[in-house]
Parts: sequence; structure tokens; C-alpha cells
Amino acid sequence: MGKGDSGLTRRRFLSASAVGLASAGLMKLAPTGALAQPADKKADKPAPEIIYRKFGGHDLALPIVSMGILGGVDPRLVQTSYEIGIRLIDTSPYPLGGREIMVGSVINRLKVREKVIIATGTGFLSGRDDVTPTEARKVLMSGCEASLRRLGTDYIDILYYHDVSNAGGVHPETIVEGMRLLKQQGKIRYIGISTHARMAEVINEVTRVGFYDVIETAFNFTMADDAGLLTAVQNAAEKGIAVVAMKSQAGGSRWPNPQTRREYTAATIAGAALKWVMRNENIATCVSGYTNYEHMEQNFSVAYDLEYTAEEKKFLSDNNVRLSMGFCRQCHRCRAACPEGVDIPDLMRAHMYAAQYGDLYQARATLDAIGDKAGLGVCRSCSTCRAKCAHTVDIARRLDELKTLYA
Repeated sequence: MGKGDSGLTRRRFLSASAVGLASAGLMKLAPTGALAQPADKKADKPAPEIIYRKFGGHDLALPIVSMGILGGVDPRLVQTSYEIGIRLIDTSPYPLGGREIMVGSVINRLKVREKVIIATGTGFLSGRDDVTPTEARKVLMSGCEASLRRLGTDYIDILYYHDVSNAGGVHPETIVEGMRLLKQQGKIRYIGISTHARMAEVINEVTRVGFYDVIETAFNFTMADDAGLLTAVQNAAEKGIAVVAMKSQAGGSRWPNPQTRREYTAATIAGAALKWVMRNENIATCVSGYTNYEHMEQNFSVAYDLEYTAEEKKFLSDNNVRLSMGFCRQCHRCRAACPEGVDIPDLMRAHMYAAQYGDLYQARATLDAIGDKAGLGVCRSCSTCRAKCAHTVDIARRLDELKTLYA
């Protein structure tokens, strides 16, 4: 265990969590002996209970905090997350299927497959305007079969049509056949779609189409002024679509600018950000990524209590914090200002993966997917970047940092 765990060991955390799990009726779901610490019978306060929320219009309820699998996650952390009460694990088929293999091995070793909701993504057809129903079905079917093998399971609970960036990318007429066939075959339970860009536009189209069971969307406190997104989320939830939040930490905001780090603790930042998301009752659960026990504890503590602390209120009301976070909303307004037609939004995503998540593999994969004509290579020939963000992102600085990393 690394220095980031601040002395919090797995054994100590399980001991501290045992009372809460018992009260939530989850003790019996954990592996035998995993949470053997007795509750204090003399305690005056009732044991805290995990907050569950209905999963859209479906016959399912989940804890409001779920786990997103990031690069380099220790399998023991996945096991501990299950033992403390996590029930939805969101993974992906990259890099090279390793994350799915790891998650599947832990869940199968614990023999708790029927007690866990596994989500992953496939399709990878977003941004394509020439996708035919036959091609879409082939990609969806082959991707799902590969994920089933890697996960070592007969079914996937949520299969996301991944990374849709505009209303046209929802493609109901092309992917509906493949998704329905997978569901009829019992290989998936819920048909999902995920979006990082133009979220309100995508969510509104998903709601209009009425085909998807789940939508996973970027959603965090830096978007508090986005009335269109808030309304879209509400409308989707009212139609029975389960809305799952991601990017709750505003792109790795456990490590924001130095000034914020001096004024607020990591626990305050994580708690405030997660509570802001989950205090919106239209959100079914929040998928939050973490790679150590300390961050797991910070995240899952929110599942017991959504009341803000005084410091969390101060953090969320601090306008300097909001301005300095520089979270890219993927609105794509910046593209029009670039005379070279560079794909600035995807470059900003690559920067987020590299500089904030520390996931250099995903950053490299994002850069490679952009292509030569709209990628970082074009930016190298510009001495001054003319693109401006409609919000608070310092585009020029981030492009310079990407050039330094990948020159």
C-alpha cells in the first residue's frame, strides 16, 4: 500500500465499516468472515444505513455510490469495495481487456456474481455517420462476446453504447437490432448509452427515442449553471431511464490547483463534489473512480449521509474554486475558433486522462483516435492558440502541456 493511503489499511477500514454494513442488511452478502467485527451494543446512536436509490423505472435499487475501475486498480481494492457495500462496478474493455479480466476474476473468486451489477461498454461507433445496421450489429455482438469471455460471465448487467457525443450519434435505427438481440439472448440485462460531450443534447435524444434503459453522463458541480443539462436529466429520470453520473470530481479534482489544495482537504473536495451530485434525486447512482483505500473511504462515506459539512458548503460556494477547476464540459464551442479545425475537445480529454487521472495509456489512445488532420501534430505548428473556451478552460496552456508530454 502506498503513501496515499495515509495508514488506512484494508483490515482497519473493514472494521470501521462493519456496523454500517450490518445495519444496511449487507453483512450477509459479504464473503464469510470478511466483516467479523462485532457492533458495539452500548452505542447510543443507531448504526448508519447505506442510502439506496431506485434504478430508474427498473426493479432494482443500488447504493448511491458505485465504483469506476481506473487503470492500475489493485484487485484487493475491488474485493474490499464489495465487502463495504459497493454493488455496481463500472469497467471497460480497455486497455486490451485487462480491466474486465481483473474485475471478473475478483467477482468469480468471491462467488458473488448474482449480487453485483457489472457495467461495461462496447460499440465504439460514435462519430461515425456511415454506420449500417448490419455493421453495428456485428460490432455490438462481437464486442459483447469478447467482454463476456474476459469477465468470465454469462451475462452483462449494463452494456453501454459508448461515448456518444451528439444527438445523431444515438443511432436508434442502427444499433437497436443488435442491442435487442443481445437482450433477448439474455447476454445483457439493461441497454445503456454513455456520453461525455453535449450531454443535454444526447440525453434529450435518448429520452425522445425511448429505447435505452440507462444513460451514463458526465455530471458535476462545475455544471451547476447548466440549466439545460439539469432539465434533461430530470426529464430522463421521469421517463424511467436510470441516470448514472460520472466525472463527479470534475476530471480528477482530488488534485485541483495548488491554492485549492492549500485551503481544502482532499476529503472535503471529494465529499462536497459527490454530495452535490447525489443530492440530485434524479441521479440513480454515481460511478466514482479510485485507486486506494483512502479515496474509497472518502467516497463511500457519502453513501451514508448527504448533508454538507460547513467546509463542504464553503468549498462549493467558493467561486475561485469553480473558476480555477477548468473542467471541460465538451460543449465543442471552441472548435469554431480554431482556423486549423483541430479537435480541441478530444485533446482536452486526453489532457484530463494524462494530467489529472495519470492514465497515460488512455491519453495516448485518445490522441491516436483523433487522427493526424485534427490532432496534436497540427497544434505544434501554431505559436499562438486562438481557441477560447466558453467557460473556464485554459486551452492554450493545456495544449502546451500535451505537447510537452507527447512531443
